[in-house]
Amino acid sequence: MCGILAVLGVADVSLAKRARIIELSRRLRHRGPDWSGLHCHQDCYLAHQRLAIVDPTSGDQPLYNEDKSIVVTVNGEIYNHEELKAKLTNHQFQTGSDCEVIAHLYEEYGEEFMDMLDGMFSFVLLDTRDKTFIAARDAIGICPLYMGWGLDVWFSSEMKALSDDCERFITFPPGHLYSSKTGALRRWYNPPWFSESIPSTPYNALLLREMFEKSVIKRLMSDVPFGVLLSGGLDSSLVASVASRHLEETKGASPWGNKLHTFCIGLKGSPDLKAAREVADYLNTVHHEFHFTVQEGIDALEEVIYHIETYDVTTIRASTPMFLMSRKIKSLGVKMVLSGEGSDEIFGGYLYFHKAPNKKEFHEETCRKIKALHLYDCLRANKATSAWGVEARVPFLDKSFINVAMDIDPEWKMIRRDLGRIEKWVIRNAFDDEKRPYLPKHILYRQKEQFSDGVGYSWIDGLKDHASQHVSDSMMMNACFVYPENTPTTKEGYYYRMIFEKVFPKPAARSTVPGGPSVACSTAKAVEWDAAWSKNLDPSGRAALGVHDAAYEDTPGEAPAAIDPVTHNSLRPAIGEGLVKPVA
Repeated sequence: MCGILAVLGVADVSLAKRARIIELSRRLRHRGPDWSGLHCHQDCYLAHQRLAIVDPTSGDQPLYNEDKSIVVTVNGEIYNHEELKAKLTNHQFQTGSDCEVIAHLYEEYGEEFMDMLDGMFSFVLLDTRDKTFIAARDAIGICPLYMGWGLDVWFSSEMKALSDDCERFITFPPGHLYSSKTGALRRWYNPPWFSESIPSTPYNALLLREMFEKSVIKRLMSDVPFGVLLSGGLDSSLVASVASRHLEETKGASPWGNKLHTFCIGLKGSPDLKAAREVADYLNTVHHEFHFTVQEGIDALEEVIYHIETYDVTTIRASTPMFLMSRKIKSLGVKMVLSGEGSDEIFGGYLYFHKAPNKKEFHEETCRKIKALHLYDCLRANKATSAWGVEARVPFLDKSFINVAMDIDPEWKMIRRDLGRIEKWVIRNAFDDEKRPYLPKHILYRQKEQFSDGVGYSWIDGLKDHASQHVSDSMMMNACFVYPENTPTTKEGYYYRMIFEKVFPKPAARSTVPGGPSVACSTAKAVEWDAAWSKNLDPSGRAALGVHDAAYEDTPGEAPAAIDPVTHNSLRPAIGEGLVKPVA
């Protein structure tokens, strides 16, 4: 991941202003420690902090077209850049950077090229011919971007580079483009699922598998060492399996050999460490296992909140171990990793989806979850890794894969205990290959475990205890007066809010963070699915009472954890029970 900062229409073009922009750009250097660049054109400044993944020797930014009349600063990866270059036969490319193609596409097509890009990105492009500019962000919001206003217009990869100098700033919405010609944002990403209408396409297991394999393979584009973040859960295990199989089949086509490196972190004895080790052994990867203590995680909280720029409870819980792991990964010389974010949103993998009343509400909730990913898991995966100069790529959030997955009749995604379908059954079944297994059965059908839980249940318990020592009952009673916007409802939430406000004190900063009730990572709307949830609002998967195998203590009158409250049978089907095999 790189860091970008652009300031356009600057009233003060003094050397002091240039020095200030360089100073603010340095706040993003953790994202791009390999090189710094700055382009100045009259009253416009485009700065860049580079993390060199593709073409490390000649791909420094900002990037230009042939006569340097078009300038672009980019954070991201364009996976189909070679295909796009082949179409631009009248253009001469100066570097091997995948991002240079953006400058030439704009020269050829104007603003109407966004749908042609296959990748993750945020960028600002300046056309010096008429001094107009555009800014854009990828479809789902994998790469962060903020927009701010002071006496000028600002864009930045992270809030910390513009918050001090802007009176107002917002999270730049994913799938949007801003044009100075119109002075407005418009959505360029308009897939069929965005309307939340209910699809009716039958489930095709082989097509789903094929699309995911293509998504993983295209993300192995790299000129530097890479690996996979492996928690041992379904999503990361599938990513590792596909990547490992591809490296073996291409006989080391990667410059780093045909053995995949995998990484996992957890408290000693945690569920993730055990499961990840088993998957790594099965796939024969070079596995790196890291441990941390609850105290080490607590000690890192202020730094984590500074980097991820949120006070959302579940994001901070999961970001902290990921932040610690990324530091270890970077120390090994690895600069890029693949990760499993997005699957739970697309397939309804969170345990609260067990209570979805019908396929319509199930599908609408998955749409809401995908639309909000840039505020939660995408933000976490990007900023927790970028804090140490590591780039995270997310195969489940490939545009083509999402289109196929979200076009499936949601009846197939529904949790059906009578048919042996647990959460995310459609993707589990797609990779259930008897002849050449991708994963062991019990891993393929392992229950969903949120990252903040899987690293060790005592992690969350330790955070709650620590927050209770710093936030009194009287502080909670006055929370609505101290924090009238997004008022914290727990001592843990209050504690994170105090840290956030200390680092980002402006009202605009707190408005970039979402709020509302949630249980087991649900949206506020899905809390309505079960009346008991409103009394147990916690983002941990263990808050899904009656569903999670290690649920929190049940309140009086509720069925025991992991037992169907109607049939009194276990919610976990026998491995392989009721499965429909892919049809050739």
